[in-house]
Amino acid sequence: MSDLIARKFHPIYILMGEEPYYIDKVCNYIEEHALQPEERDFNQTVVYGSETTPAQVIDMAKRFPMMSEYQVVVVKEAQNIKNWDRLDAYLEKPLKSTILVICYKHGKIDARKKFMTKAGAIGVVFNSEKIKDNHVPSFIENYVKEKNATIEPKAKQMIADFVGNDLSRVVSEIDKTLIDLPADKRVVTSEVVEEKIGISKDYNVFELRDALVSRDVLKANRIVKYIDKNPKTASIYSFLPPLFSFFQNLMIAHYAPDKRSDRSVAAALGFKSEWYAKDYMEAMKTFSAVKTMQIIHAIRETDAKSKGIDTPNTTPGDLLKQLVYFILH
Repeated sequence: MSDLIARKFHPIYILMGEEPYYIDKVCNYIEEHALQPEERDFNQTVVYGSETTPAQVIDMAKRFPMMSEYQVVVVKEAQNIKNWDRLDAYLEKPLKSTILVICYKHGKIDARKKFMTKAGAIGVVFNSEKIKDNHVPSFIENYVKEKNATIEPKAKQMIADFVGNDLSRVVSEIDKTLIDLPADKRVVTSEVVEEKIGISKDYNVFELRDALVSRDVLKANRIVKYIDKNPKTASIYSFLPPLFSFFQNLMIAHYAPDKRSDRSVAAALGFKSEWYAKDYMEAMKTFSAVKTMQIIHAIRETDAKSKGIDTPNTTPGDLLKQLVYFILH
């Protein structure tokens, strides 16, 4: 992105990987900034993998720009194209005036292919990997900061737990919270998240997790009851993944080099801030390593049952009640 902002363009960009958010971000920037608006009609071509072939892509790349320094050729959904090896010949002597962008989502092109080696030598090969769940809160904080706003820790965790690591959806949900924030107070609170995204500030997985860690049986049961009665706004299927992630991280925390130190636990979990380790420091007092392992097994078992395995007639609400009871006792 630094090179693009500095208008240092390469002949080819291969943008691939499991996380489409960064692929779209780089591609969109090139589409919007490589050419002036008046140059795009004749010099910018966007095609889709299901509607084109490598031979056609090469023909487009070999054209010269009209009254412009560059022409841009973008191939979206390139995972639908086969025989990419045919790019070999073009990459031997690519046109300096062509910026060829290949967007290959939800997978990677085999790095052993010759054209991949050539592409890496003369251009950019970018692998967009899924970020870990525990890095999502930091992503949210940084994105909100880029939008000249701040977000409360609880609101940040609510979004992370509700959406997971689908960054395109995370960004979409954050944008909802930013639309109507006043210019003099651009703070995303849990109340704003509740209003704009529809996540209850009182009945969400973040609050359930806190109730479990503090062994607040009344609060935990109240949340479970709410989930059972309001399947459209909350469900076992959205609660299990973040619960599993939390106890999985708790297991790692139990075996940190120094589990009495916020810094050591944060480092073991890959957190950039010690603040995120505090929940795990507290949880280690409540759940032993053995109990944590048992809970992880129980969550996996509940997930299987919720999909009809072994107990097809048990309701999701009853399954969650059983799981919460097991965790608390």
